[in-house]
Amino acid sequence: MTHQKSDIKQKSDSSSGWRAWRENIILVAIALCLAFLIRTFIAEPRYIPSESMVPTLHTGDRLVVEKISYRLHPPKFGDIVVFQPPQQLQNQGYAKDQAFIKRIIARAGEEVSIADGIVYLNGKPLQETYIAEPPARPYPDKQDTTACQQVKVPANEFFVLGDNRNDSRDSRYWCFLPQENIIGRAVFRFWPLDRFGLI
Repeated sequence: MTHQKSDIKQKSDSSSGWRAWRENIILVAIALCLAFLIRTFIAEPRYIPSESMVPTLHTGDRLVVEKISYRLHPPKFGDIVVFQPPQQLQNQGYAKDQAFIKRIIARAGEEVSIADGIVYLNGKPLQETYIAEPPARPYPDKQDTTACQQVKVPANEFFVLGDNRNDSRDSRYWCFLPQENIIGRAVFRFWPLDRFGLI
């Protein structure tokens, strides 16, 4: 009789052990699904690999990029956006899934130009307190025939610049950013801790 009770207890322990494992597997699966959904549709972390957005963002900064607001309204002037490279950059050898980050300066229908270190939007000079230094070259640059020469932004596209104007591969070189290439808007820096906060 004692032996029979022992067998029953072992079966019970085995059954509860399997239930615990199954619950853990289900919890991990749910967590992975939630993480995938959040990263795909709501927000994701990103890393800054270059100095093109100095002084606003530095190499090594870690950001949260949110993806919801552009489902509700189009990007605005001054937004810092993360995007996949447009076809012009892919033709220059950049991978399709390589992310870039720049600031929106002009939207569809607007005209942008640069002269004497000043960016003009629809003929009016911009007051840009966020840049590293004034841009050294004009836009369009008639001496560089490989660079973009258009000043009016086409429909559903944007003109973007890096805040580090003299060290940024941006719309001055490859023209306009299609809205469909935008991944999301950089909103929050979580690393390093001494610059923790909203962007």
